[in-house]
Amino acid sequence: MTTIKAIEANLLTKRFGSFTAVDAITFDVQQGEIFGFLGANGAGKTTAIKMLIGLSRPTDGQAKVAGFDVYRQTEQIKNHIGYMSQRFSLYEDLTVKQNIRFYGGIYGLSRREIKTKTEEIVSNLELRDYSNKVVGALPLGWKQRLAFAVAGVHDPKIIFLDEPTGGVDPATRRQFWEMIYAAANQGVTIFVTTHYMDEAEYCDRISIMVDGKIEALDSPRNLKIQFEAKSMDDVFIKLARA
Repeated sequence: MTTIKAIEANLLTKRFGSFTAVDAITFDVQQGEIFGFLGANGAGKTTAIKMLIGLSRPTDGQAKVAGFDVYRQTEQIKNHIGYMSQRFSLYEDLTVKQNIRFYGGIYGLSRREIKTKTEEIVSNLELRDYSNKVVGALPLGWKQRLAFAVAGVHDPKIIFLDEPTGGVDPATRRQFWEMIYAAANQGVTIFVTTHYMDEAEYCDRISIMVDGKIEALDSPRNLKIQFEAKSMDDVFIKLARA
């Protein structure tokens, strides 16, 4: 049985002058997979994700996202992906409904589709009583869940999440990951960056970046066996020390 690759990267590199932020990384992500892109702050995760979604042109190497080339077909990539940035990606001075409608319009949904999606998101997130409140007034955890839902408003094949659970409490992080699982069960590919090593356990496969390079890539279980570690924290510590 042939697996479908949602993302392919081969020796993908990004340099800023003499500094190499992403150093010849090679990996692929299967359709419907939850792929964790892990590493400490400054390891190169966000730079890599920006190349994959068409926001930053690679210095060298090749990559395809949803079958489209990151050099020549960035607009097609943007139409087939959702993206939740590391910095909060909604407009805080707009209401919940206005944010959903705004992003639905950006992604080219019809008025009927926007209306349906707005009702669906508000209902699923139990935000009906807050749908006309500005997003800035919501607790951080609710904002993050709403941002994830909005990233998928146009039913993309792939959703990129750049450190989506930063700063939220453990209970909210669990709720957020329940949303990720639900999306993956619908066949959506999830590419998630995080520096929380415990979140690696929730992924099908993970890569671990150290100083711009991918130093390990496998399932959490296999990596713990390979590094004779009890947890992903232990795996990461061994890699960082090496």
